[in-house]
Amino acid sequence: MSLSPPSASAKLSAPIDLPLVRRTFGRPQRVAESDFLRREVSFRMQERLALVKIVPSQVLDAGCGEGADLPMLQKRYPEAQVVGLDGAYGMLSVAAEHQRGAQSAVNRLFGSINKWLGTSGGNGPELACGDFAQLPLGPNSLDLVWSNLALHWHPQPDRVFAEWRRVLRVEGLLMFSCFGPDTLREVRSAFESIDLAPHALPFVDMHDFGDMLVNAGFSTPVMDMETITVTYETPQRLLEDVRAWGGNPLETRRRGLLSRGQHQRLLAAFEAMRNRDGKIPLTFEVVYGHAFRPVPKQTAAGESIIRFDLPRK
Repeated sequence: MSLSPPSASAKLSAPIDLPLVRRTFGRPQRVAESDFLRREVSFRMQERLALVKIVPSQVLDAGCGEGADLPMLQKRYPEAQVVGLDGAYGMLSVAAEHQRGAQSAVNRLFGSINKWLGTSGGNGPELACGDFAQLPLGPNSLDLVWSNLALHWHPQPDRVFAEWRRVLRVEGLLMFSCFGPDTLREVRSAFESIDLAPHALPFVDMHDFGDMLVNAGFSTPVMDMETITVTYETPQRLLEDVRAWGGNPLETRRRGLLSRGQHQRLLAAFEAMRNRDGKIPLTFEVVYGHAFRPVPKQTAAGESIIRFDLPRK
């Protein structure tokens, strides 16, 4: 696996500690408690995907994690080759276990039928480990790139979009979700009572993502967002989930522990945020985007391409 450090020219990049991201998501049990939000956002992405009429042959789930979306993608496109890619080996090992368990159940159920028909029943989605900006795939090799709440962990989304365009075929579809700037705003506000150090990622704005997609060569990107609020009984439980969502992977994060007094001020800041129902809110701005790789207007040599669409008989 190769995770490249950000370059000085990276657009809107954050100084993300990529080894820390790998370690965090390499322990699936640590992030399991936060999976309910990923499942909810995945469901909402599926509703959007259902409106797009495509029949892909090759599909990539970029940031597949434990592989929860892979069965859905394989069921939606049963004839397609589905690949799940993630940067954390720990997540992929769990995805592989889930896949082996599912395949074993299928074999037990249909083994005798497949034997009688002379078919193998298929092996399900494939798994790979790698960096979003350096995919182990050839150019023009995919028809659909799907990515659920993973893009914001990469310091160079502009490079990621360029790479996703590289591996997509002409008229291939990119569909993704990620967190926007208002995500974890309560955490930022509460920690302002402690120090001025960053305690959450500076998530990228939806409109900036749209500009990056155009600059990367995608056509007519469609961007929208919504706010999802999760409520908590205690500040301690809220902070546990923040850590489960990945915590603070910034290289500029505070390294030392809070003093007892600072910790009490932090809890008091969260207590002051309680709503009328007595719950403490935590905001997530979820950004959705999709775009197609357009038909090229020029050849590699710079010559213009003119298309003649014959009338249908």
